[in-house]
Amino acid sequence: TTMAHEMVHAYDDKNFNLDWYNLEHHACTEIRAASLSGDCTWFQEMMRGNLGFLKHHQVCVKRRAVLSLLANPSCKSAKHAEAAVNKVFKSCFTDTRPFDEIY
Repeated sequence: TTMAHEMVHAYDDKNFNLDWYNLEHHACTEIRAASLSGDCTWFQEMMRGNLGFLKHHQVCVKRRAVLSLLANPSCKSAKHAEAAVNKVFKSCFTDTRPFDEIY
């Protein structure tokens, strides 16, 4: 899943001219990478000790995106990261390019 995650970042960087210091840009690519790469499959989450049933994929994607944003020098706090993720979540989560759907 790590390779697939990084390939989503590479695709986004090439096709969307990302500014990695812009938290909304960074949040969007992290949301897409976590969702499309298999980072948040039930098995992966079980191995991390995170179990849930209702909208667990979305919860996992948000959590992993926030964790990634916390490492960005432009991120001031966990609330700052959460706000950026929440602002772009709907549009970025539903964007499955270059795939037709989430598997």
